[in-house]
This record gives sequence, structure tokens and C-alpha cells, in this order.
Amino acid sequence: MNAPALSRIASRPDLSHAEMANAIRFLAIDAVEKAKSGHPGMPMGMADVAAVLFSRFLKFDPSDPAWPDRDRFVLSAGHGSMLLYAVLHLTGYEGMTLNELRAFRQWGSKTPGHPEYGHTAGVETTTGPLGQGIATAVGMALAERLMNARFGDDCVDHFTYVIAGDGCLMEGISHEAISLAGHLRLNRLIVLFDDNEISIDGATSLSCSDDQLARFKAAGWSASRIDGHDPEAIAAAIERARNSDRPSLIACRTIIGFGAPNRQGTEKVHGAPLGGEEAAKARDALNWPHAPFEIPEAVLAQWRQAGRRGHAARRCWIERTKRLSSDSRSPFHDALNRNLPCSYAQAMTKLRDDFANERPNIATRQASQRVIDAIAEALPNLLGGSADLTHSNLTRARTQRPVQPGSFAGSYIHYGVREHAMAAAMNGIALHGGFIPYGGTFLSFADYSRPAIRLAALMNVRVIHVMTHDSIGLGEDGPTHQPVEHLTSLRAIPNLLVFRPGDAIETAEAWDCALRAQASPSVLCLSRQALPGFREGGSDNLVAHGAYVVVEPAGGRDVTLIATGSEVSIVIEAAKTLAKDDVRAAVVSAPCFELFRQQSHEYRAEVLGDAPRIGVEAAIEGDWARWLGDGGEFVGMTGFGASAPAETLYREFGITASAVAMAAMRCIARSRMAATWA
Repeated sequence: MNAPALSRIASRPDLSHAEMANAIRFLAIDAVEKAKSGHPGMPMGMADVAAVLFSRFLKFDPSDPAWPDRDRFVLSAGHGSMLLYAVLHLTGYEGMTLNELRAFRQWGSKTPGHPEYGHTAGVETTTGPLGQGIATAVGMALAERLMNARFGDDCVDHFTYVIAGDGCLMEGISHEAISLAGHLRLNRLIVLFDDNEISIDGATSLSCSDDQLARFKAAGWSASRIDGHDPEAIAAAIERARNSDRPSLIACRTIIGFGAPNRQGTEKVHGAPLGGEEAAKARDALNWPHAPFEIPEAVLAQWRQAGRRGHAARRCWIERTKRLSSDSRSPFHDALNRNLPCSYAQAMTKLRDDFANERPNIATRQASQRVIDAIAEALPNLLGGSADLTHSNLTRARTQRPVQPGSFAGSYIHYGVREHAMAAAMNGIALHGGFIPYGGTFLSFADYSRPAIRLAALMNVRVIHVMTHDSIGLGEDGPTHQPVEHLTSLRAIPNLLVFRPGDAIETAEAWDCALRAQASPSVLCLSRQALPGFREGGSDNLVAHGAYVVVEPAGGRDVTLIATGSEVSIVIEAAKTLAKDDVRAAVVSAPCFELFRQQSHEYRAEVLGDAPRIGVEAAIEGDWARWLGDGGEFVGMTGFGASAPAETLYREFGITASAVAMAAMRCIARSRMAATWA
């Protein structure tokens, strides 16, 4: 922008708005400058939009950041985190002090480089990986409509706002997310697009010629473009969007780094401090004669008044919910409560008993469907779905009705072939509150979902991924669909529970663990092929221990055979083969390494034993060596699969009872030889 245009905006009559927006700009400039690191350009460019949104429209109360009926604000362009931190300070969020702003990007501060859910009050979701924020917001907006359909406007009546940048819309996940939102007509979702035509490399025209308005309209959104530095145009556009029957995109044409005379409108202001000289020039250009981190009392007072604006609305909401009938009040509070009701525990106990009595020879995906059928009525806030694989994943209960455009009474979502968006939307649903989301796809497609799974683990949210067709055991579809490295890949994510149950009872127990894990996401890796039941009944959830002894031979162990999932039945057969040669083999099922790590050293030592260990899994070795030790041996995959019937693949790749028995004999022989040498 040229100097006359800057002067015109700086001197326009709505000085109160200009000063409120400049408070955001200069807190961002000053924090980035002090940290010598950060992204000042986006906060400077979108300060006008944020000032209008937070002071005139957003329903929130800093005194209760978790108020259930607040509007949700998602900063999808998370690199511009100082915009959000500045607004949280200005509106009066407790703890977001000037000292926290001065500690931007420093150890222990509430102002990390990108917004982190659970770390900073007022941050609704962790953002930074571009596109994840807008896709997560789709889940939030969907959860709002689902809760509204159940409990009405008196309890649930709010909007989800997003600030997204060019990078968010370039990422492929955005296509899936906006397509899903448009299809479902999520009219409480409003995206404010920072349309500044600049990315890190330079002008967006270097790599992108998309007509974003046409793109969003084609997906079923309303879309318009405005001057992102004109407060009345911003307000009018938001008001129109709030009354739309569709989700809305407002393309806010802004100038990145607005106010920095020599850097605005260029990539140079995107990801680096302005420097002292340019910061001083910005102060002159925008008529901000205040020291770093200094906010005039009148400006701060006006921002604090904006922060108090939602207090009355929250009090009214509390009074309305108090007047609910007992029939409505209890389900509403149960939906917001993360705890599982007693009826759930009863349903799960009955199912486990049924499995123990039947010992069914079924695929674990079929056992999972029986679990969902059994608990769906006991858990009315269980929200299912699949990425166009419902009849393969077996994720829909008989009692679940589909969610449809404009009709949100159902509890099953047809996500379509949109694994990226499904995983992110599930995060948004969990973050919004009111539901426990689960969604299905094939395990070989876990990489499509991985960025959102990683964020769920980082945010400590309970989402459940049902991933079927978990090995070469799926057979003829071949190596493109046969996951071999995915278990290792998923197990590498901290705070992610990866379950690979070996029969129906273990499947039920894995579901129980996933539902009780309020601070961890879970992945249930389930078989396509039928597996024999090997578990007896009992009240203890053995999967919760991560690994446990299935067979303990009399007289001590010569070898310990450890397996997961479909391979547990193989090692049980191997143990029987070894017994014929008077070799005492213990069998250990290890459905969840993450939970096993959490057990005491004594428990792990008891399960693993001192004898040589054989690990068996139809996947690559990964970190199995930790459990097998130097004297152990792994029986599994060393490369990709092939197209053939499952039994042929297991034979040709050497994952058989006889191969396991031979590996056991080799390890025993080596162990005895080593003992002789010692």
C-alpha cells in the first residue's frame, strides 16, 4: 500500500476502531521483536478483522473460557499466534498478562510459537500445520448443530469463526473440509480469509491461480470479498454470514504487515521481526506514539469492555439451563460430562460375558461392530462415522441414524472419501464437547489421517479411529492395501494408544480402554479375516495392562512367544507344537505396547520372563527389539505384501506356527550355548 493510502486509513474518523486494531498490531510487533522470532505480518494485516469480530460479534466471556455456549474462534493460520494472544490479553483473560506477551516463544510461557489447546486459556485448538484449523472447525460447527438438534436454542446456539490464510486453503485437507461443510450446510461456520496474496516464497501467484470464491461457492458456501481494513465492511459481511443458510467465506483483502512502510505487502514481513528501525517507522505511520507493550488506558478500557460484553449472555444461559426439565437437564449435562454412565459399564460387561461364553470365530472388525451395537444405546453421545467404508469397517450400529444436510438428529456421519478431513473434524467434535467421536477407514490409509491423529495426541483429546484390514491378512487386494509399516509409524506418536486385539474379548476390552482414555486418542487396528477366540472370561480388563500371559507352562519357561492381533492364535499353535518336543513355551498377547510401557517394571518383567523371546506380528519389526532383547528373534514382514489369499500370504512370508517354533528352537539353542560359554 502506498503512503497516501496509509495516511488515509490512519486518519479516518473511526479512531476508536483504529486504536483498538493498532493495539493488536503493536503488541504483535513488540512481542516478535523481543523474541527475535515470530510472524508479525498476519497479525498486522488481520488486526482490523479481529478487532471487529471480538468487539462486536464474538460471544465469549474471559471469566469462563470454557463456557459451553461460547462462540468458537479458530486461528487456522496459527503462525499468526500473536494476534490471538494480543486479543486474549486485551479482552482480559486471566493469566494472559503483558509479561506473558513479553515471554512470547520462551520456555514455560503461555504464549508458545503456535497456539496450543490446553496450554493457554482461550485457545480452542492447537494450530500451526496449515489446513488443520479450518478442518477442525468444521467438526466444531458440526457438533454445535448436532447438540442444537438435541437440546434446542436455549442450550446450544453459537457460531464457529475461523481466520484462515492462503496456506490453509492451498493445503489439500481444506478441499475435503469445505466440501463436507458445504454438503451438510453448516451455516454456523464463518471463515474469514486473510486474502493478502502473499506466501513465504513471495506472491501467491507464483504457485496458485485459484478463484477461491468460485471454489467455495461450488462447494455450497456463500462467498464474498471485502476490504479487510474497512471496519464497517467487515461488520456488514459478518452480519450477512450470520444470517446465511450456508457456511460462509469472507475473503478479506488485506495487506500483510499493514503499517510497516518498507515491508508491508511483501513476504519479508511474514516470518521475521520488523527490526527496530522499521518498527519505529510503523509507529509513525500509524500514529502510535507509545513505548513497546504500552497500551493507552482508554484503548485498554474499551477492549476490556468488549471482553465483558459476553458476561450477561453467559449468566442468561445459566439461568435458562437451570429451568430445563429434569428429562432434558440430565441428558444435557451427561453429554457435556466426559465420564461414562453406569449403563455403559453394564452393557460392556454383558457383551464380554457373551463373548466368553460363545468364543466366536469372527474377524475383530465384526467383534467391533458387536461392541458398537451393544453400547450405542447406553452411550447416546457416541458419534460414529466412516470415510465411505461403513460396510467394510462395520462402524454403524443398528440404532444409529445418519446425519444429513440440515438434519442433525442422527448419530452417524458419512464422511465420504475424506480421511484427512474426517480425522480433523473428529478432533473438532471432541474439542467442542458433547460427543465421543469415532471414525473408520482402512489401516493402510492411516497416513491420510496422521496429521490430525498427531494433533489429537498433542492436545490430549479422546477420539477413536477404527482402522480395519490391519495386515496382509486382508488378502487379494494386495500390497497397496496391506499395511506393513503403519503399526510402527503410529506407535511412534507420543500419547497415542494403538490397539491390535487378537479376538472378540480383546476387541471389547480395547474399545473399553479407548472410551476410558479421556486424555488420549486411540487407534483400533482390526482384522478382516476371522480369528479364533482364545480368551476365557473374567472381570479384569487384561488389554488395559497392554500385554499379559495367555499360556504359562508348568515348570518354568524355555521360551516366551509374544504376538499381537491375528498372530496370537499362530503362536498358541506354535506353543502346542513345541510342547510335543518337551519345550515349555509361554504365550503373551500384547495388544497395546503403549499401555504395557505404563505398567510397573515388576509387572513387565513377570510377563516377559527371563527366557528367550520371539515376537510375531504381520508387520515390519519396528521397535519390537525393545521387548525381545538381544537374544530374541522377530517373525514378521521385511517388505511389502502381495496379492493372494490370506493363508497363502502367511505361508509364503513365513508367518506360521512352524516358522515360529523353528525360531524358538534357534533362540533356545543360542541361549544354552551362551550359558555354556559363560
